[in-house]
Amino acid sequence: MSTDVSEAEHITLKVKSQDGNELFFKIKKSTQLKKLMDAYCSRNGVNPSTVRFLFDGNRIKENDTPIELQLQNDDQIDAMVEQSGGFYRII
Repeated sequence: MSTDVSEAEHITLKVKSQDGNELFFKIKKSTQLKKLMDAYCSRNGVNPSTVRFLFDGNRIKENDTPIELQLQNDDQIDAMVEQSGGFYRII
């Protein structure tokens, strides 16, 4: 198999957190993005249920693939930590 064919099957995506940290992942274009999401959470030591992944403001589902979302090489996915807690108290 030539390198050209192998490179065409893969895509490099940047995942950027709210604090500006960036991680890069190289995955097959047909791979479900759950694999990328799990790897991101594992590397950052966060619970996957507390992170939302967005592309162009739209939430990414675990079974989405780069092909389905028409992702291009070097596209950015935003990782947003779910805000929980907080309350408003009237005195």
